[in-house]
Formats: sequence, C-alpha cells, structure tokens
Amino acid sequence: MPALLLTALKLIFIALIYIFVWQIARAIAAHLGAGQTNTRRKPGAGLVIVRSDTQAGTDLAIKDALVVGRSNDADFVLDDAYASEYHVRFVNQDGHVVIHDLGSTNGTYVNGRRVTTPLDLNQGDAVQIGKTVLEVK
Repeated sequence: MPALLLTALKLIFIALIYIFVWQIARAIAAHLGAGQTNTRRKPGAGLVIVRSDTQAGTDLAIKDALVVGRSNDADFVLDDAYASEYHVRFVNQDGHVVIHDLGSTNGTYVNGRRVTTPLDLNQGDAVQIGKTVLEVK
C-alpha cells in the first residue's frame, strides 16, 4: 500500500512541475509578444475612458480618424495635464483601429509598452495617455 501511495505522489509531483513550467513558458511568450495574432480578440471601433480624474466613463467613437489631446482644436479634448496638445491619433482602417503617437512629450503606451510606430489595436487593449487610461471596445 505505501508503494502505491508513493507512486501516486510522484505522478502528482511530476504533473505539478509540468504545469509550472508550462505557465512560465506562457508568461515569457506573452511578455515577448509571441502568439498575439491568434489569442487576441477582434479590434473595436471605439474607446472608453476607464481611468481619469474628470472624464471616466466617456465613450469615444472612431469613425475615420480621431485626434486626442489637450488642445481645443483636437477632435477630443483630454483633461489631463500630462497629455500633449495633439497627443495621439486613432484611425479606423477597414475595421482595424490603428494608433499613431503624434510626437507627444510623455509618450503613449499600449498595454504598458511605449508606442513608437503606428500600431494595430485590439479589443480590450489599454491605451495610456498621461494619467488617463482608455480601453478599446
């Protein structure tokens, strides 16, 4: 009886090690951006402000292009001292939303990574402009 119990415990231990290594591999792959094409959801055509001192809950529709910044001439005026006058442009291209940083001082971040070139957005992506966080819907 004890030999059977020890064998069962060994198998459980091996299974736990396998699961642990698999989770580590998934975390590394996600960090490096591998496999995003298959695991990501379809892009949205709108944004919602999820974190802001004064504009949380605001919905933004992206029909063709939408320029966001502090300037009154921007398509959407962002109430954030850390945003540039013309901070970012969102473009709806054939159902895909593309983000373009417009040379902002503090940068634009998508899911924690700084945007340096135009980038396709996916539903659920978090876009940070200054202290404001928007989510693609």
